[in-house]
Parts: sequence; C-alpha cells; structure tokens
Amino acid sequence: MKNKQRALQLTFSYIVILAMIAIILYPILWIVGSSFNPGNSLSGSSIIPENATLKHYKELFDPAQSDYLIWYWNTIKICVLTMLLSVALVCMTAYSFSRFRFVGRKNGLMTFLILQMIPNFAALIAIYALANLTGLLDTHLALILVYTGGAIPMNTYLMKGYLDTIPKELDESARMDGAGNMRIFWQIVMPLAKPMIAVICLFTFITPFTDFILARILLRSEDKFTLAVGLYEMIADQFGNEFTLFAAGSVLIAVPISLLFLSLQKYFVTGLTAGGTKG
Repeated sequence: MKNKQRALQLTFSYIVILAMIAIILYPILWIVGSSFNPGNSLSGSSIIPENATLKHYKELFDPAQSDYLIWYWNTIKICVLTMLLSVALVCMTAYSFSRFRFVGRKNGLMTFLILQMIPNFAALIAIYALANLTGLLDTHLALILVYTGGAIPMNTYLMKGYLDTIPKELDESARMDGAGNMRIFWQIVMPLAKPMIAVICLFTFITPFTDFILARILLRSEDKFTLAVGLYEMIADQFGNEFTLFAAGSVLIAVPISLLFLSLQKYFVTGLTAGGTKG
C-alpha cells in the first residue's frame, strides 16, 4: 500500500514538473523560432520555421540598419556598474548591521524591510523631478544611481541574514591577532560570504536588463537607450512593426545573463566548505 502511494506521489510530481517545463519552454521556443522566420510579422511565424534565415541577426549587428549594438553596450555598461556599486554598498551595509550594535539599528532594518516592498516605479515622478533638477536626466548615471539605491534594501536584508550565520568567533580571533575591522571584513567575512555575493551579483545585473519603465522615463536620446527601450521602439512605431527583428534582439539578451549565471553557478551550490578556525 505504501509503495503504491509513493509511486502515485512520484508520478504526480513528474507530471507537475513536466507541465512546468512545458509552460516555461513554450514561449522561449516561440521567440527563438520567430527570430529565424523571414518577414516582419509574427502571424505567419512558427516554432520551426520552414525557410529559416539569419537575416534578422545580421541586421541587428549592422550599424547602418540598427542601433542594437549601441543599446547593447549601454545596457552592459549600466548592468556592470550597477552590480559592482550595489555589491560594494550592500556588503558594507550588511556587515555593519550584522557585526555592530548602534542606535537605530533595529529601526534601520525595519525601514529596509518596508522599503523593499515598494518598487522603484512607485516614485517615478519624484525620480524624474530629481534627475531633472540635478542635471542627470537623459544620462546613464541617473539609471545606475536609481538601480543601486533600489537594490540596497532587499539585498542588505539578505546579506545581513547570511552574515549572521558566520561565527563571530572568527572576528574575535582575528582581533586578538591585531586585525582591524576592514581586514576582518575583506579577508575573513567576505570570502565566506561568496555564495550570497554571487546571488546579489546576479540579481543586480539582471535588473537593468529587465527594467523598461525607469529607463523609458529617464532616457531621451536614442543613442543612450538601453535594450529594453530600444527593442520597444522597434515595435512601437505604427509603420515599422518589426516583430521578428524584435524576437532576434530578445534572444540575444539572454547571452550575458546566462554567461554570468554559469560563471557564478559553483557559488550557488557550494556551502561553507573551507574552515576558518585557527590551527
């Protein structure tokens, strides 16, 4: 009887997993297939195109026909700078909340918890007005600062929780040997926090790739567009709806994200395998 119940549970689990895989893969296969279809319309496209062509990909990489490479470079630049700045600020902020006791510590953590529930686009008017007043409108610096600020609350909370699991005895042992807070932070705590740092790197790198609203509000010049805004313009024009070209551009967005994920994958699955105790 128990064996039958286990078999039924296992079968049901496989059915759910297969259904989820189908739901996830179906739109991906459609967008990939559409990128190889000739023409501009999606109405005649199919998952497996009969007359597959690389025309749309060639057009994207032709500066005379498209600004795609400029948009790609803009997005990569914003993503990398946002990731580096966010990781640096989040790590230092989380270390302070985890290792030090100061006035307003609990209220600060509660404020971070509340702020992470409010998306950036909820303050669009304020962000636009502030960028206009500071002369940062239509600049990539404005987007980098907004993305970095938006990443701090949630990621600080995640990092702080992870740092709390690292024994404080390691800090005390290092202080006995004459190490200061910066050396403890950089040489002891951060190497042990690599799995969480990898997660934060991935989150903060993906955000500029997937965001459209903030970039559309702050950026005005076509040569400063990000991929999200540039691809939208391809299908927004009433007389220039290039959906298959849009599909090809969408497929290429996954390349840097996939490369970053694969390069950091080992940190997602490894725990704290190296001991930090003194011999």
